[in-house]
Amino acid sequence: MLRLTKYFKPYLWQILLTVALLFVQANADLALPDYLSKIVNNGIQQGGIVDSLPTVIRKSQMDRAVLFLSASDRDQILAAYTLVDSSSENYAQVLKDVPGLAKEPVYTLNTLTTEQKTALEKPMAQALLAVSIIEQAQADPTKIAEIGKASGFNLAQLPAGTDLFGMLAQLSTAMREKIAADMQTQFAALGDSAVKQAAVVAVKAEYAALGMNTGSIQTTYILHTGLLMLAVSLVSVLCTIAVGFLSARAGSGLARDLRSNVFKKVESFSNAEFDHFSTASLITRTTNDITQVQMVVILMLRMVLYAPIVGVGGIVRALNKASSMWWLIAIAVVMLLSLVIVIFSLSLPKFKIMQTLIDRLNLVVRENLSGLLVIRAFNRQAFEEQRFDAANQNLTGTTLFVNRVMSGMFPSMMVIMNGLSLLIIWIGSHEVAQARMQVGDMMAFMQYAIQIVFSFLMMSLMFIFLPRASVSAGRIAEVLETQPSIRDNPEPRAFPAPFKGTVEFRNVSFRYPGADEDVLHDISFTARPGQTTAIIGSTGSGKSTVVNLIPRFYDVTDGAILIDGEDVREVTQHDLRGKIGYIPQKATLFTGTIDSNLRYADEDASQTSLRAAIETAQVTELIDGNEQGMDQEISQGGMNVSGGQKQRLSIARALVKRAPIYIFDDSFSALDFKTDAALRRALKKDTADSTLLIVTQRVSTVKNAEQIVVLDEGKIVGMGTHSELMNTCETYREIALSQLSMEELQ
Repeated sequence: MLRLTKYFKPYLWQILLTVALLFVQANADLALPDYLSKIVNNGIQQGGIVDSLPTVIRKSQMDRAVLFLSASDRDQILAAYTLVDSSSENYAQVLKDVPGLAKEPVYTLNTLTTEQKTALEKPMAQALLAVSIIEQAQADPTKIAEIGKASGFNLAQLPAGTDLFGMLAQLSTAMREKIAADMQTQFAALGDSAVKQAAVVAVKAEYAALGMNTGSIQTTYILHTGLLMLAVSLVSVLCTIAVGFLSARAGSGLARDLRSNVFKKVESFSNAEFDHFSTASLITRTTNDITQVQMVVILMLRMVLYAPIVGVGGIVRALNKASSMWWLIAIAVVMLLSLVIVIFSLSLPKFKIMQTLIDRLNLVVRENLSGLLVIRAFNRQAFEEQRFDAANQNLTGTTLFVNRVMSGMFPSMMVIMNGLSLLIIWIGSHEVAQARMQVGDMMAFMQYAIQIVFSFLMMSLMFIFLPRASVSAGRIAEVLETQPSIRDNPEPRAFPAPFKGTVEFRNVSFRYPGADEDVLHDISFTARPGQTTAIIGSTGSGKSTVVNLIPRFYDVTDGAILIDGEDVREVTQHDLRGKIGYIPQKATLFTGTIDSNLRYADEDASQTSLRAAIETAQVTELIDGNEQGMDQEISQGGMNVSGGQKQRLSIARALVKRAPIYIFDDSFSALDFKTDAALRRALKKDTADSTLLIVTQRVSTVKNAEQIVVLDEGKIVGMGTHSELMNTCETYREIALSQLSMEELQ
């Protein structure tokens, strides 16, 4: 994947925005369990009362509470409250919310900073809890011993009806300080959370004693927290939608760019590169491989970047809720990673060969479709079906193996997560029973644990999908990083003006890339404008190789090819090929119409030029004999026209270009002798000023050529006119006599 990094650059802002949104989404998702915990703990269990520092407290109750405070804490807490009685200015206003004010004065909490409130909460909570314990002991004498044991006070020895608060008030300051210190030591063993929860119960009882509407307080708190929870959920949903949209745009855009770049790169390939990459492989790389990369990019932006944020954030928040149960998450993560490692080790080797199997399947399908007529002619349908089934079964078997291995992941994951939930409930219930944890915290811890496990699962899944995408990315990068063997000169030259079209081979030798021997040896000849230069020879003598060197489909190994005195390697490929009308050995037509195929050479060609090319190529009857004329449809590969018509349409297409140089690479092989002769006569007239190079095995086609080059095993064994070669070249004479009688050769 790293080899394709530069192609991510246009989508960098989308990726960065996606990452930012993922942080927002992750924090929103992590906040939801905390809000749930607050609703359960504060809203339901504590009646909507959050702080152990009461906003309003009776004077009598404050007097009792300060008995259990140190001198410094007592001064700070009393300074934080204001006494309100019937003589106070705000008496009427406070009375509306606190009906108990009519019976006795109350203390109202001043406006404090968060730090001030935090500093006062713990001592006030301990004091209120101590007051609550003493009140319970006085209310039920039978519980004095039990309460005294729980609180650390020796209350059992006191006589019944003793006013404990009055007795404490009569003690010396030093004694009360000692009692407060002992109380804090006892409460420390319970934990701050348990002390605060118990103190909140006392605060709620105080509010009830003051006649305040505690039901309204609870409802308001639950509704307020619920609305916040809903808002956070909405933020998460919006972020999820935005992340999905941006990741899809980035992934699809990257895939589009890769397809475009691969296509452009393939267009720049010479025949040497096509010898290295098969057509089926290039198709697979442009389609299936890029789709794999696109899918992984989208998954990475949506899951891989999101999972670590949730995982780390979940661990931090879970430990804040219940640090004693961290080992439960560790066990679940270890089990999950072990599962992923097993699946990874089983599926990774298969992922590496799946793309090769897809290449093989595409190759078989392509060969079957392109060779369908041959298959039918030889009745080999059954054999081809077996060949296709073999390739299909290999791919299917590998895919099924991977899917079977993968199918066990999600059930196993569910077992791990459900087992983790049961353990958390089992152990958490004991923690709640011992007042070391609240129910809401246990529920939040369970949700955080599931989020953590799920985040590890998402990261683990990427380690399974990423190898296949990495293989695909490597195959794509291999194409994109391939440097064409045919490249333009960094400082190209231009053809001289006016351009004539003289083609000169000067001591040219050539061998195919990777070959051990040359296939052409010391080829030298000159093709001039207004003349026909024919290249003839037996099969495999190198005729097509010679003319393929002119438009630089390959570059010469030794020597040089010059056009109007300029080496073809010194000019740009665009300028070079712009001067050449090329008709390949295998005629190729494109899906569309006859008109669109002819205009492939010149989009702006006039109807007069098109008509002239059609008449010269002897393809008039195909067009005039059809009602659609030039708009007649051409199917894929020109399958709806005959071989001869396809060749003549290819010739007409080249003639539309009006090029100064024409190369006919065995382009008359599908024509009958009559059409061949008529076409050559028309060509002679229509291309009188152009340089014609004709590759053929027909002597009748080249009899009237001004120059005939005879090749044998890559060497020139004869060169001249027909009559000269009949007298001087044994190879040419053998070819000629094998095709025509001596009378026909005169």
